[in-house]
Amino acid sequence: MSFSALGLAPELLRAVSAQGYTDPTPVQRQAIPLVLAGRDLLAGAQTGTGKTAAFVLPMLQRLAATAPHGGGGRPRIRALVLAPTRELAIQVEESVRVYGGGRRRSTAIFGGVGFGGQVAALRRGAEIVVATPGRLLDHARQGTIDLRSVEILVLDEADRMLDMGFIRDIRSILALLPDRRQNLLFSATFSREIRGLAEGLLDRPASVQVTPENTAVDLVRQVMHPVDRSRKRELLSHLVRTHAIDQALVFTRTKHGANRLAEQLSADGIATAAIHGNKSQPQRVRALNDFKAGRVTLLIATEVAARGLDIEQLPHVVNYELPMVASDYLHRIGRTGRAGLEGDAISLVCVDEGPLLREIERLLGHPIERAVVPGFAPDPSIRPEPVRLRSGGRPQGGRPQGRSAGRPGPARAARAGYTLSGPRRAGGTSRPGRRHDRRSGGGQWSALPGERRRD
Repeated sequence: MSFSALGLAPELLRAVSAQGYTDPTPVQRQAIPLVLAGRDLLAGAQTGTGKTAAFVLPMLQRLAATAPHGGGGRPRIRALVLAPTRELAIQVEESVRVYGGGRRRSTAIFGGVGFGGQVAALRRGAEIVVATPGRLLDHARQGTIDLRSVEILVLDEADRMLDMGFIRDIRSILALLPDRRQNLLFSATFSREIRGLAEGLLDRPASVQVTPENTAVDLVRQVMHPVDRSRKRELLSHLVRTHAIDQALVFTRTKHGANRLAEQLSADGIATAAIHGNKSQPQRVRALNDFKAGRVTLLIATEVAARGLDIEQLPHVVNYELPMVASDYLHRIGRTGRAGLEGDAISLVCVDEGPLLREIERLLGHPIERAVVPGFAPDPSIRPEPVRLRSGGRPQGGRPQGRSAGRPGPARAARAGYTLSGPRRAGGTSRPGRRHDRRSGGGQWSALPGERRRD
């Protein structure tokens, strides 16, 4: 099937062709006709499956086919896309501009940058807004954005937004929207929480599931190298020097761990940069651009980069530390093996991470290939220690890292075999991944210290 068979307008077909795409992906084949027909949609698609174009293309066509509300004057916001991270928001808005050819005015709203520039963009008018939930609500509270004309709402990577503690923000945003609108929900997994959100949001939705739930991308070769915890950095340097790894996105559990590893690898003579929630937006953009241009060999990232980063032809993903939640492993390795290209996912696993590895393999339904690198066989006399919610030692005066750095719920923590302690909600109800924000007067939840929720 070609794109022309999906019912897209000629100008959109030309834009798709200009990007070098000829055949739609499975999620595009199934979702585009449904969205064009005006249906609400619940779509399950892992990262790298082409889901952004699956909603951007038909959204652009539907907006072009109907007259905007309010007649003349500056455009009103007719489509709203919510994304969990600023990187994903930037990418989606870029896709809107690329496929729309400038015919639909759009803007991206996210934290980590100045408020004034976004206010100016909104005052000039935008038909399509792509936003992270926290910053969008900041604008709503300041009265700088009007969402009463939204016709199409998209929740992109909804499972990640719930993981990051955005559910209350999402509900607050929904209260600002008109009742009659088209709703599209995209998620890599369909957890009970996602299905509950869908039931309250979607009206008689069509359902699309293009990949089996909780399975890794078929084009990704997975291998784990057993290694002592104290020799992980040495092994990673060795793999780079021996060209077993040419260029890689490397995941740690915490921001402190990412910074520390980047400093050590740079001292080893390897071009390295770090990207995480404490980096400013210009720093994050510069690190990503240097990596894409080949000036950086290893990009060290926390879970904030597990989704939303679109890096074409990324050959390797390295799990320097396994994630605390097994499903995050899938999001990490989904950064490679994209657009029909093969990729490699390499995990450096010490004796402490045995329970985490078993959880991941249980999720995958099969064991990950084990390969001992000569000279790096683990010492069998080393006994496992509990995996704490920190990386490479807690910085002086620091605090344990939070949910976006991989904090699971108490039940998952118990199953995985490590301890978890943290703030609890008044009344003793544990709310994994969030802490009570007393400054908000008791009505909001914000991220744990590991990653800022207001992305």
